[in-house]
Amino acid sequence: MRAWQPISGGAEAIQQYLDGGLIDEFSISLSPVLLGTGIRLFDHVDPDRIALDQTRSVASPRVTHLTCTTSKR
Repeated sequence: MRAWQPISGGAEAIQQYLDGGLIDEFSISLSPVLLGTGIRLFDHVDPDRIALDQTRSVASPRVTHLTCTTSKR
């Protein structure tokens, strides 16, 4: 079992970790606030190689917390 480690660097770094199969589980906090332009988090993740399964969600009017696991296809 691997220890929990934070990933820093934004969407491009997370995409590389996901595409490399280096993430078993992750959590994202989504807030309906637009801060300008950005990068879509899952645009460059190959759905033929990696499956994402939502395992938990906690919603409120200001934020939604999502937890997902990954698996290889």
